[in-house]
Amino acid sequence: MFAAERRQLILEMVRANGAVSLRELARVVQTSEVTVRRDVRALEAEGLLDRRHGGAVLPGGFTRESGFPQKSHLATAEKTAIADLAANFVEEGEAIVVGAGTTTQELARRLARVPGLTVVTNSLLVAQALAHANRVEVVMTGGTLRGSNYALVGSGAEQSLHGLRVSRAFLSGSGLTAERGLSTSNMLSASVDRALVQAAAEVVVLADHGKLGTDTMFQTVPTDLITRLVTDEPPAHDDRAATELQALADQGVQIAVAGGQGGSAGVGGPGAGGDAVPARQQQRRDVPLPGPRRQVPGGGGAAGGLRSAAMLGEQGAGAERARVADLRRR
Repeated sequence: MFAAERRQLILEMVRANGAVSLRELARVVQTSEVTVRRDVRALEAEGLLDRRHGGAVLPGGFTRESGFPQKSHLATAEKTAIADLAANFVEEGEAIVVGAGTTTQELARRLARVPGLTVVTNSLLVAQALAHANRVEVVMTGGTLRGSNYALVGSGAEQSLHGLRVSRAFLSGSGLTAERGLSTSNMLSASVDRALVQAAAEVVVLADHGKLGTDTMFQTVPTDLITRLVTDEPPAHDDRAATELQALADQGVQIAVAGGQGGSAGVGGPGAGGDAVPARQQQRRDVPLPGPRRQVPGGGGAAGGLRSAAMLGEQGAGAERARVADLRRR
């Protein structure tokens, strides 16, 4: 197949599905992922599509949201590593909220054996992952089913969250920037996510590095309300992700990076099978808060423990900020 033919087929697949992984593109056009990546780069230069880590999407992040089948094949290894690490921030007996998304679904699979856990969610996929967990109570919101991401949305979902108070919320989205925070492409999903945030003392965002620096239409969580970001190690050539990490840290967001030097929170670790809580010795590298931070209501108890990284000394803060700066130089 000539390059022009390959690129036309790639473009047709992206237009039909909204988002397609490099692996799937390579399988369909019967070539290597290296060649497909080169084709995607050429099509992006022409403004015909946008590259995302592990795949390609329609151009213009404000126009269309990919459905669950497409999202589930993008950045799968990164989502697994993020879920493994994020599970370490959940304690026995906690009450938490978990939003909709493929990354939060991975997290839910790892929470099935946390004793005494109560999970409030608007996601059918999260609820399904915890359906057979005998020691976990699952509370579903009301609302109208949105089939593209198997989530309950609308006024029914939002009203069911009124008066709720939990220690922390775990949310994902379509993009994350230091300027606007977490965002998504769908208005109904954004509205429910904002209600989930209001119910939580702290907010933990799960986002692979491909979402860093991406801005979509509807803001869900402004940066000053994000307590912690759990992400993966960006590649050496990804200056955009490294720059965004530094900007988020500068605004007081605690950064926990899965994997990287020394390894640990990878796909082969504990919990990768989908039903175990990962081992506590996994790597956790936090960027402490560099300055005064908003006061979080109900910040004591278990929730207060999550913010303990803010109390680290200036020496630890300087070392971690140097690591993020090094990512920018690479």
